[in-house]
Amino acid sequence: MIDLRSDTVTKPTMAMRQAAFEAEVGDDVYEEDPTVKKLEDKAAEMLGKEAALFVTSGTQGNQIAVLTHCNPGDEVLLEANAHLFLYEGASMSALAGVQPRTIQGRRGVMDPEHVKAAIRPDDIHFPETSLICLENTHNKAGGVVVPLENMQAIYELAREEGIPVHLDGARLFNASVATGISLHRYADQTDTVQACLSKGLGAPVGSIIAGSYDFIQKARKWRKRLGGGLRQVGMVAAPAYVALTEMVDRLAENHAHARQLANGLQHVEGLTIEKVETNIVLVHVNGLGETAESFLHKLKEDGILAVPFGPTTVRFVTNYGVGGREIDQVIDRIISSYLY
Repeated sequence: MIDLRSDTVTKPTMAMRQAAFEAEVGDDVYEEDPTVKKLEDKAAEMLGKEAALFVTSGTQGNQIAVLTHCNPGDEVLLEANAHLFLYEGASMSALAGVQPRTIQGRRGVMDPEHVKAAIRPDDIHFPETSLICLENTHNKAGGVVVPLENMQAIYELAREEGIPVHLDGARLFNASVATGISLHRYADQTDTVQACLSKGLGAPVGSIIAGSYDFIQKARKWRKRLGGGLRQVGMVAAPAYVALTEMVDRLAENHAHARQLANGLQHVEGLTIEKVETNIVLVHVNGLGETAESFLHKLKEDGILAVPFGPTTVRFVTNYGVGGREIDQVIDRIISSYLY
């Protein structure tokens, strides 16, 4: 099977496996694991934040951020198709007791004026706007890179209102590689950031959240409350460190493979392919008279895995386990199925 469902399906490299085997470990709940400390220090340095905290997943990292920034009854502003809103099991409501208020963006990018208009005035009838969340790259929009200027404008108005900004940077490394803009500059437009190490970077487990020393100390307690306080976590932090230090630049290969796939599928009449910016390719199949499910069923019979992203939209995500040769095979199999 050629697996293009997600960049989460990557397998750890031999260097990661060796690092896990050799990792120096300690009890991280007591803050005694030297390997995870090394990882957190490196991540904080790369993101330009005072401190960082290793968490088990991007969802856990995002929810710890919401829990740390907000109080029950508060309101969080975020884009209408944000991962935090669509794909995290309503956890901000279930766990933090906060109300999400969505803003319709354009390909995942919110208009700063719309964000400003959504901030609640001081009124007894309204919840307090306690957090603004951004997402870069934007998953549902197809791996779109949110422009740095847009983030700057939203961060500036948030600071004027005294509202913190959290960035769901699950694929922030992709944004940085695609644009040449440093992680540091993106993170500068936020108070806190979550970044996944287990997607395109290929670590078997884990994400980082980063922010001020005070934020991370509070976040550490929320991680413990959520059952995320691990013990000899160096066993998974070691491969995550390899991912962070050795696997970032190669994301450009994934981006090239995504463009290769999109360009190849242009030859199939009836398919509409959205503009590719990073490693996600969105393909609309309604022109073939197919639904996403029927199209995916045929793909699976041809040895290809992808996922539905709407009634007639399919998402392909290039990743470390799929090279250019496999992308050519995907293109050839789809063309042979739909070109007569």
